[in-house]
Amino acid sequence: MAVNLTDLSLPQLEGLKTQLDQEVEFLTSSIGQLKVVQTKYVEAKDSLNVLNKNNKGDHGYLELCMFVLDIPVTQMYVPGTLNDVEHVLVDVGTGYYVEKNVEDSKAFFKRKIDFLTKQIEKIQPALQEKHAMKQGNFLISVHHHTM
Repeated sequence: MAVNLTDLSLPQLEGLKTQLDQEVEFLTSSIGQLKVVQTKYVEAKDSLNVLNKNNKGDHGYLELCMFVLDIPVTQMYVPGTLNDVEHVLVDVGTGYYVEKNVEDSKAFFKRKIDFLTKQIEKIQPALQEKHAMKQGNFLISVHHHTM
């Protein structure tokens, strides 16, 4: 059901503006969160490129992070040796890790990245529509108020 905005009272227009503001904020936040997760998958996929037979047996420091709600809260480095360059443990969600070979891991991360890209692309038009509605609401609100 379409509503002519010029028929709405000022309090109704203000309520509509508040609702649109909340929807824009929610959609913007959702896209931001999806992009953060997407970036983590891209970084994880890219980090697999350093694993090759030439690195086997290398000594270095391993970064250990403790996460709370996917946010690193503590970091520390421990000495380690790279013994297996063909297999990695992949966090597949809800605290489960699966051992995969490097190529399968890259494919897994690519699927996750592609999925998140599609979700962002689905949300983006809704956000643009809400922005356009908000702009229209503001113009009509100003016009309505001056009458």
